[in-house]
Amino acid sequence: MGDFKPAEALTRRRRATLAGARAATLQPMNGRSEAAYQSLVTADISLDGGQKKRDYSLETTRAKSKTKRRNDMSDMLSCHKTQESLLSSASGYKNYRGVLNWCVVMLVLSNARLFLENLLRYGILVDPIQVISLFLNDPYSWPAACLVIVSNVFILVALYTERQLSKGSFSELVGFLVHCINMAVMLTFPAAVVLLVPSMTSVGGLFVLGTYTVLLLKLYSYKDVNLWCRELSTIKAKKLSRSLSCPSEQHFYEGERKVCYPGNLTLRDMYYFVLAPTLCYELNFPRSPKIRMSFLLRRLFEMLFFIQLLVGLTQQWMIPIIQSSMKPLEDMDLSRMTERLLRLAVPNHLLWLMFFYSFFHSSMNFTAELLRFGDRQFYKDWWNSESVTYFWQNWNIPVHKWCLRHFYKPLLRRGVSKMLSQSAVFFLSAFFHEYLVSVPLRMFRFWAFMGMMAQLPLAWFVGRFLRGNYGNAAVWISIIIGQPFAVLMYVHDYYVIHYRQEGD
Repeated sequence: MGDFKPAEALTRRRRATLAGARAATLQPMNGRSEAAYQSLVTADISLDGGQKKRDYSLETTRAKSKTKRRNDMSDMLSCHKTQESLLSSASGYKNYRGVLNWCVVMLVLSNARLFLENLLRYGILVDPIQVISLFLNDPYSWPAACLVIVSNVFILVALYTERQLSKGSFSELVGFLVHCINMAVMLTFPAAVVLLVPSMTSVGGLFVLGTYTVLLLKLYSYKDVNLWCRELSTIKAKKLSRSLSCPSEQHFYEGERKVCYPGNLTLRDMYYFVLAPTLCYELNFPRSPKIRMSFLLRRLFEMLFFIQLLVGLTQQWMIPIIQSSMKPLEDMDLSRMTERLLRLAVPNHLLWLMFFYSFFHSSMNFTAELLRFGDRQFYKDWWNSESVTYFWQNWNIPVHKWCLRHFYKPLLRRGVSKMLSQSAVFFLSAFFHEYLVSVPLRMFRFWAFMGMMAQLPLAWFVGRFLRGNYGNAAVWISIIIGQPFAVLMYVHDYYVIHYRQEGD
């Protein structure tokens, strides 16, 4: 501690000065000697504390300097240590943001080249009038719009049936039969109109059948939930010897307006559910506090933008590739068929991604915001799927919730095995995929049905042999390649049935 002797001498001199001042203050000073003494004591303590801090800081600085000189000498003598390369899995490195940006830049550049090549070869093919003709063959005949209006009849039949069941006017068996007939007609009536009315276009038929399919699933959920409410009321009535159903339409609970059975059986409640972006009915849906106009306008702009973009890219990019694929399909030229399939895969996949965003994010959030519908989880992180099963569970949450609530779990409760129940869910999905494709095209080739059923062995294979990034890559490949393959099959069959027969 020899280096600190001058500092110690300075401290001793200051303390001696303070001691003399302290002795002087002890003499009478008109009653103020004690206060002066206290102030000097405080000054003494602060001087000691400040000096200690300066001493510690000086000592720390010198210690750091010695450590730095030692480390510099060590670095001069050795510059290597045991470590893994960043791209090795053992390194634990995960920040590949730059690589992701590079992939995005390469994707943009490659697709820009394809776009320029398409323009140079075909010119501008975008035609808005042609889009209108896809919905209307005859401007004075609107069968698709008429069928959508007629769908209100089935809604009112379901509501009337539930009201009669709540009053006891219908027995459970009669109500079940009425619901079954109502839903069977909903499934077959629009399909018959699409198949038999010549003025119904394929796009109009797809829109109508999609609307009726969604409505069918909604009314099935409506029937089930009201049945569960009646069963719950019966159980409570047996326990308490009285019905616990609400006698009035609504009551207040925890500051919010709540509805309980049978007060939910109103036109307002029914049509709110019909318009809400969900397939599963509840008596009390979660509600957002207010409508956010800025959010609503953003989603509306996205909807309009993506509709225009989807139509334009389909006309400019997809249709020329499909038309050029007919000759290799007719000649069964395997190499050229594979080349056309890969050419079609990129635009088809980009259009599918745009459709996903525009429908599941923009459109459904727009509707939910307009109706103040609180549950906005319309999809999860399906892009991270490491198995086929995870993808189908997370890319379309409304359908997944419906299948789980009204089909899969009821089968399990009836004693059906888990594997057989999963297969039944895929079978139901395959049926509706084929229904929505074959009926509007007026041909039955079962490509969509077989594609959905093929997901079962694919899911088993990926789950059994692939894990992590390999499983995720397998899911992406099945999406990118499987969809254009089905598109080519349907387009080829449609071309053979309609245009070759006309040529013959």
